[in-house]
Amino acid sequence: MKYAAPSRFADPAAARKLLEIANTSEAAQDGRIYIEKINGTFLFTEGGTPEEYGAGLKLTVDRGWLWKHESGTYVKFTEAGAELFA
Repeated sequence: MKYAAPSRFADPAAARKLLEIANTSEAAQDGRIYIEKINGTFLFTEGGTPEEYGAGLKLTVDRGWLWKHESGTYVKFTEAGAELFA
């Protein structure tokens, strides 16, 4: 019988990792952090899965730490999200 391996990035852990990645990423104009900088690092450098990435990003937006543009091309830190790293 095979069991699934536990995920390194459950929803809260994925959200924390995404926030760390976003915090270390260089923001473009007006505080924009392009989504490919976050997802590339999360998926390829950190070894997360697309499902973990999606769940983590949704959690950061739902909790008000990141604001995601309607087009999905960039995110910005909210005041609550910025306070996490102050």
